[in-house]
Amino acid sequence: MRYHWYVAKVSLPIPPQPYDVQIEAGLLGRAGAVLREILPASARCFVITVPTVRKAWGEPLMNSLAASDLKAEILEMPEGESHKTLSTVEHLARKFVALGADRHSVILAFGGGVVGDLAGFLASIYMRGIDYVQIPTTLLAQVDASVGGKTGVNLRDGKNLIGRFQQPRAVLTDPSVLTTLPEREFRSGLYESLKCGVISNADIFTRLEEGRDPILQRDIPALEWLITESVKCKASIVTADEKEGDLRRVLNFGHTIGHALEAETGYKHFLHGEAVAWGMVASAMIAAAMQKTDSETARRIISTVLALATLPRVEPRGKRVFRRLKNDKKTTNGVVHYVLPTRIGAAEIVSEVPDSAVVQAIEELRYLSRA
Repeated sequence: MRYHWYVAKVSLPIPPQPYDVQIEAGLLGRAGAVLREILPASARCFVITVPTVRKAWGEPLMNSLAASDLKAEILEMPEGESHKTLSTVEHLARKFVALGADRHSVILAFGGGVVGDLAGFLASIYMRGIDYVQIPTTLLAQVDASVGGKTGVNLRDGKNLIGRFQQPRAVLTDPSVLTTLPEREFRSGLYESLKCGVISNADIFTRLEEGRDPILQRDIPALEWLITESVKCKASIVTADEKEGDLRRVLNFGHTIGHALEAETGYKHFLHGEAVAWGMVASAMIAAAMQKTDSETARRIISTVLALATLPRVEPRGKRVFRRLKNDKKTTNGVVHYVLPTRIGAAEIVSEVPDSAVVQAIEELRYLSRA
């Protein structure tokens, strides 16, 4: 399989303010020049990031902003899903007040999915809403979390239960920053692309099933292709259904059970993509059991999931995880909706899934994770 080096721009024509996702190796060094064309001349930027990202990539970004005469200050938040909380939002908001941030200020979310979700949510509520830009630094954020305007924080009861839809002004994606990403986080991010392959784009699935070596080796053209195709998949769905009325729910493939696994383990046992991976395995099992798909399709999905990474064990019992599903934000009138694959490249949203089938699938995850 051959890959071509290219610069990509994926547009999301979502009113009232359409925006682009730019994907280009080396883009971080040009971020200031790009933002100068997008943001008002008076804009004052506040970069929200985490210590590891600041240490690895903070200097190139800040130098780029300074070279384009953009005033910017950098603020750190703690790392990890367990810090994606209202208390972190309040802490940062109070720092904003102390630094004199106003309605014309702009947040630059510089980090992974946690930073993007939390910084975007802060932007949506600070002084009743200010602009923000996504500059994702993890594969998971580049292929999924930075696109589509979902922002939010977690509660102990469940993931992303407090949040808003707030589209960014732009998304600046530089695949070269993935060179410093720890291997576990890199492989975790692949599952959001695999999701796109299962529900919409069979070419993505085939690359990850049969031609994944260049991707696993972090070959830049291979990553640009994967990121671009994943973003195209999400952009087409989000543009048609911005606020998850119906179609967008298909993007939750693997996430319903995955979120429940994260919550049940206190957001400390799994990386997000790892939990989603187990959720995809469970969904494939349920789909086969309900004859929504054939056994060979389910086998291919499960085999590809397990080939991409060594996943943490599933420890919680099926009934405990199942109880968490009732708190999922996509549950309607107590009915949980599941995204089940029908073939490679297509899936459907199903509400009439027997509770016993879900519990059994989660129990099977426990045994499979010990194999």
